[in-house]
Amino acid sequence: MTVDVEDYFQVSAFEAAVNRSDWDRLPCRVEQNTDHILGLFDGHDVKATFFMLGWIAERYPQLVRRIVDAGHELASHGYSHVRVTQQQPQAFSEDVSKTKQLLEDIAGCEVQGYRAASYSIVNETLWAHDLLQEAGYHYSSSVYPIHHDLYGIPDAPRFSYRHKDGGLLEIPVTTVSLFNHNLPCGGGGYFRLLPYRVSRWAMRRVNGTDRMPCVFYFHPWEIDPEQPRQAGISGKTRFRHYLNLRHMRSRIGRLLDDFNWGRMDNVFLPDGEI
Repeated sequence: MTVDVEDYFQVSAFEAAVNRSDWDRLPCRVEQNTDHILGLFDGHDVKATFFMLGWIAERYPQLVRRIVDAGHELASHGYSHVRVTQQQPQAFSEDVSKTKQLLEDIAGCEVQGYRAASYSIVNETLWAHDLLQEAGYHYSSSVYPIHHDLYGIPDAPRFSYRHKDGGLLEIPVTTVSLFNHNLPCGGGGYFRLLPYRVSRWAMRRVNGTDRMPCVFYFHPWEIDPEQPRQAGISGKTRFRHYLNLRHMRSRIGRLLDDFNWGRMDNVFLPDGEI
């Protein structure tokens, strides 16, 4: 179970409508929403991995500590949600190193995992895996093996694999294979769009037929139907972002009841390290 800790105005789909220079002037809701998630996890006795932006961690260090103190894994989501496809290798290396050190200084524990903004490790940015390993990360969860207009490596392995021989461990978000196509079933907008029973069936198929664990993700803003509505976005973006937010909290509750969940490091790094 994973949570990408970013606020509603930081999503990639809003890049053209929200200037980064305005972030500090916008009402932040990420702390209260993440606290709701912590309470939800506690009520279901679930431990998860929180991929946190460095920008959020700097402004809410106590939230970082509450996550760690509750027994969850802290991981990196980069500093300010810049897609890898928008960075040169040197800038990316500086970003992931800076964020790892920042999170570790605040939390007092090692940060082993990384997730790219909008799953932006794609065929053109596979060099990112080498730089993550150089920066001291043990794994990445940044590849989505599907066709998508913004991201995806459709022919990537569906389950955890090494980038090159002995390279960084990549743990893709879960897909279900039907008719030789990978279909998403690991969270995000698809989880809000489709009936819950479809997602439950797909994940049970992965567990039962593939006999593999599922990687699921969602964001704090997805449980917040009262978040400010953003002007100046397309109808497609509006549909994707706001669809079924009012149902998300109850769906997550059902998901926590229907499956056994754990932290990424405990599931995929049973010895705590590579």
